[in-house]
Amino acid sequence: MRFLQELEEALKGDARFVSQDGRLLKPVIRDAAHRLDSALLETLLSSPRLGTHLFKEVGGYTVFDLEKFMWVVNSKEFLPDSYTSFRNKIGLSAADGALVSSLNDVSLVWPYKDCVLEGGQDKEDEKRDEVFYNETLASDEVARLLAPKAFVNAVRYDSDGSSAVTELNEDDNLIIKGNNLLVLSSLVERFEGKVKCIYIDPPYYFHASKEQDTFAYNSNFKKSTWLTFMEKRLRIAKRLLAPDGAVFAQISDDGVAELHLLMKEIFGEENFLNKITVRTKSPSGFASVNAGVFETAEYVLAFGKDKRRWTFNTQYVETGWDSNYKFVVVNKDDPFEDWVVSNIYDILAEQHGFDSVAAMRKRWVKPS
Repeated sequence: MRFLQELEEALKGDARFVSQDGRLLKPVIRDAAHRLDSALLETLLSSPRLGTHLFKEVGGYTVFDLEKFMWVVNSKEFLPDSYTSFRNKIGLSAADGALVSSLNDVSLVWPYKDCVLEGGQDKEDEKRDEVFYNETLASDEVARLLAPKAFVNAVRYDSDGSSAVTELNEDDNLIIKGNNLLVLSSLVERFEGKVKCIYIDPPYYFHASKEQDTFAYNSNFKKSTWLTFMEKRLRIAKRLLAPDGAVFAQISDDGVAELHLLMKEIFGEENFLNKITVRTKSPSGFASVNAGVFETAEYVLAFGKDKRRWTFNTQYVETGWDSNYKFVVVNKDDPFEDWVVSNIYDILAEQHGFDSVAAMRKRWVKPS
């Protein structure tokens, strides 16, 4: 058992062989062994125990026992059995008796296996001839493809211009370009449970593309596809929200009912905050020339992670004089059933020593 632990510790000392979550990447290790990677061999030789088991002395030379090393790496337990160096295995075998799973010259093939398909998102791409790029992937490229991803090609912009980013700080403001599902998944490890506010403006569920669409994105979804699209992203968004955080999703008439039900399912009906109506068009605008009922608004659906813990900052909107607001409760500290409502002009006249509102106006309002 000590041999396995020592081997794992030695391999984890090389960052190339370790995933972001701390697991060893066996495909990368196997590839390095077949290439007789010098750094790998030096790591193994540096340990007396590993060197004794994985190297042989032949004619004054130290020879790496690749077969034994691959046997150890490919074993299910990643360690030779304590009592015997053989075990029963079930699987497909080649003519020489070796298991297919341990051979490097065996592959599963299908049409276009080693090709890359150029995909498109625009509506115009729907009926085009697909373009394939023939590209054979090496084993190390496959391992990198399947390994966890990190942010790349990051650029920092400041008063001095732009520069490459080597590390991200907690106080950095980030604008991330890319598939939002991949981006959200990448943010979970660092920001889960820390985000106070999420605003999303997803592609609307349309029955057909509309002429007034200005965003170059496929918004002509089937309902089931659109709901799946939204559900995956909203579930990750919920994980990102802080306990007192909230999510706001803007949507049009086309999908507001479906999205509302979906968000109730994910965030809980008890955490619904509000459906905010946002006026986006004027009934007298150019788009309303056709007769009939005209759509003038969109909606923002608001849900809290936990409505009981969510708070908001009071917002005041400047407005003109409203003649309706001319009454005041003069004894607001009394029980509401004893409140006395008076005209604010009468109260002002009394406070300033006038007998009546007319006398106050005569004194304060100059003739035009």
